[in-house]
Amino acid sequence: MGVKLTTDSTGDLGKYAEERGIGIVPLSVVLGEKSYRDGVDITPQDIFSFVAETNILPKTAAPSIGDYEEYFAKIVDAGDEVVHFNISSKSSSSYTYALAAAKNFGGKVRVVDTRALSSGQGLLAMKASDMLLEGCGADEIVEETERLRPLVNTSFIPDRLDYLYKGGRCSRMQMYGANVLKIHPLIEMEDGQLVAEKKYRGSMEKCVGAYIDDLAAQYPQYDARRCFITHSSADESLVAFAKEKVAATFSFEEVLETVAGSVVTGHCGRNTLGVLFIAK
Repeated sequence: MGVKLTTDSTGDLGKYAEERGIGIVPLSVVLGEKSYRDGVDITPQDIFSFVAETNILPKTAAPSIGDYEEYFAKIVDAGDEVVHFNISSKSSSSYTYALAAAKNFGGKVRVVDTRALSSGQGLLAMKASDMLLEGCGADEIVEETERLRPLVNTSFIPDRLDYLYKGGRCSRMQMYGANVLKIHPLIEMEDGQLVAEKKYRGSMEKCVGAYIDDLAAQYPQYDARRCFITHSSADESLVAFAKEKVAATFSFEEVLETVAGSVVTGHCGRNTLGVLFIAK
């Protein structure tokens, strides 16, 4: 019996999921009265167009217990066990539903609450893939990824606060003030939920540079295996700057770029960028 790794679409792994054979369970994105599957039949550009036309954010929904049961059953019936990595239980019902579905498979499906999202969630799935290639079993993978869970840096800087305002995460005054004064808050995961920490001021490039310097100071020791630069369709020049800055500041073996899927994009808006990795 082998082990199949799976994760929610909110892990934003892009092509790396396919390369590693990591299965993806899509969350749903609802535009108006029509529902789409994240990463399957909707793109971030569809989100931008919908919000521009309607001034309304899309709604998102977790897979149902039945969706998870159907997905897991195909893997178990093929003779494999499953280790599934969910978006933080404080951000979605996905973990609760996946856990309920897992109970129907006699211990052959294990579910991990990553307490992260985007490629913070993806980092744990990639770590699990490393372990699988090293010959580790499902129990070892769950134990180690749960140990590493609080060490995952999940943080990002939004360009504008329009989407956060529409989602009720900041006031109109905060949005206008931030946009006029070029204030960019640092949004990061703490104990499984997003909080706004310090604020940067100036152009996005200036703020991203200061953000990366702060990460280096905050995390002098880190897992050098990999880092993700994940963004929501950000300007190419900003992404290139972030890559160069990370390479000059850290010593990661690989710096992987991924574009946030429709669920994450629908909450943060275009040109948001984060540098995510596992600390020690």
